[in-house]
Amino acid sequence: MPSTIQLSVVIPLYNEEATLIPLFEQIQSVVEAQTLGAFEVIFIDDGSTDDSWQKLSKLKAAHPNTVSALRFRRNQGKAAALSAGFAEIKGKIVVTMDADLQDEPSEIPNLLEKLEEGYDCVSGWKQLRKDPLGKTLPSKVFNWATAAASGVKIHDFNCGFKAYRADAIKSLDLYGELHRYVPVLLAADGFTIAEVPVEHHRRTHGVSKYGWNRLIKGGLDLMTVIVLTRYLKRPGHFFGGFGLLSGIIGFCILAGLSLQKIFFSAFIGNRPLFFLGILLLLLGVQLISTGLIGELINFYARRKRSSHRTTQDRL
Repeated sequence: MPSTIQLSVVIPLYNEEATLIPLFEQIQSVVEAQTLGAFEVIFIDDGSTDDSWQKLSKLKAAHPNTVSALRFRRNQGKAAALSAGFAEIKGKIVVTMDADLQDEPSEIPNLLEKLEEGYDCVSGWKQLRKDPLGKTLPSKVFNWATAAASGVKIHDFNCGFKAYRADAIKSLDLYGELHRYVPVLLAADGFTIAEVPVEHHRRTHGVSKYGWNRLIKGGLDLMTVIVLTRYLKRPGHFFGGFGLLSGIIGFCILAGLSLQKIFFSAFIGNRPLFFLGILLLLLGVQLISTGLIGELINFYARRKRSSHRTTQDRL
């Protein structure tokens, strides 16, 4: 009987044909040298157009009990690739890393050592990042904004080099660009997060798939994450807060214009400020109404679940 798998290494990739075999050999060397137990490496080919799949086929043939490989027929993004890999894991501990050889496999024991202190997720922190300014500057902006908005105090949300307990990672449903916010999503569910510095190498093969455009996608998904983690069960607070602010500003504008009309006979019917006040007031009413509708839907869903539980027969 094969040994129970202790460690699952999940590696999403896109056009990384030159690095796959060296990466696996490095991981294998580290795991065996550190006697980390039985392990598996799950590669997810995210619609590569080079020979990545052929290289994975050779790896699978050479290591049938250790290597698994999945392939998307078209590029669907890193979150979808990770989600597909997480669905296949057999180990109690999961490590994720990129396939470009910029992550150092010898750091895996450090991540696992921190995990053994009782944390559910340990994120790598590329303190000395070996990337061009076009990648590091957007990343710094993103990390600062994410930490400020989420309250999760780690330095490097973008780092794909992480270790998790399997029960924590299996609770996630990743899509879009949500792979960047895994620590935020886990923290919102009560899991504990830690961070350790990791070595980072310059890219020697292939080209980067990210740049300044990640700020736009990441910013939109950050808004999604904040709503999901803070306001999913109280939508009235989210919509109502903005609605109340908009309504108050609109009311103040119209009140000021009304005083000018009453006491100074000012003509306000063609003033842009008049229409702005009406617009803000109506927007406030709409947002508050949307929040109330959200609260009604949430209340009905919870009541339905509660009713279902109370009508169940138990033995």
